[in-house]
Amino acid sequence: MIKRRIIWALALCLLAVPGMQAQDRPAYRLFTAEGKPVSFGTMLKDLASAEVVLFGEQHNDPMAHWLELQVVKELAQRKTGQLVLGLEMFERDVQPLVQQYNTGELPDQAFEEQSRPWPNYATDYKPLLQLARQQKFAVVGTNVPRRYASQVAKGGLSALESLPAEEKAWLAPLPITVDFTLPGYANMAKMFGGDAAHAVGVQNIIQAQALKDATMAHFIRQSRQPGQLLLHLNGSYHSDNHDGIVWYLRQAEPTLRIRTISTVTQEQLQKLDKENLRKADFVLVVPADMTKTY
Repeated sequence: MIKRRIIWALALCLLAVPGMQAQDRPAYRLFTAEGKPVSFGTMLKDLASAEVVLFGEQHNDPMAHWLELQVVKELAQRKTGQLVLGLEMFERDVQPLVQQYNTGELPDQAFEEQSRPWPNYATDYKPLLQLARQQKFAVVGTNVPRRYASQVAKGGLSALESLPAEEKAWLAPLPITVDFTLPGYANMAKMFGGDAAHAVGVQNIIQAQALKDATMAHFIRQSRQPGQLLLHLNGSYHSDNHDGIVWYLRQAEPTLRIRTISTVTQEQLQKLDKENLRKADFVLVVPADMTKTY
């Protein structure tokens, strides 16, 4: 008993010494659009009431990938038989392979050899597909085949007009409207130098981005049946500021209940930096020195 009291006394002394007390090192924090801290459970409750959730990730951020897996697990329980997982990471022409893998018809090796998975597939996206296969909810690839985005970046959307009908089926219906004044696209123009000498080239790059946004929005809507929740994973820039994919979803279906998440990095996690306010309905903040997956 005396020995135990001595140990407790020493511990209390150590805690009283400045700098010796342990401090929390949270790996992430969640905030509302207005910058108020929010719990994971409160966020999940709100997401479960939506029809479409766009989880904007930084592709090399391990915390975003881990949290995506947690969100999928929770929503699969809350929306039993009603969850659909959509992925920017797979293009529409490999959707038959995604479906075959999802139903167990296609083994891992064959799927990975044929579906053009991203380099970080094994660590960041494979666990999601395996979970979907185990729990029997659908997975859809929504992105435009990259070769068409490349064509548009070089020659504009008009480059798609001569495609065969079977290839146009992998795209959003043509013609695609592009609003160059949308904040995301206007920011791209600034980044790429939208002066007169480069105007056409920059507009083509923005049109390629719009092709991706419009195509993902189209297949999100096509893949979701009434009563279902479609959780879509995409790079944050495709849905930040309720822009990009969100804009195209709203054009087609103004009353669709959409929630967005954006992943950002900050030096501090105590409050949301001003530039990250209202970036999404929920903002996932990760420490700036977090390890990257690549």
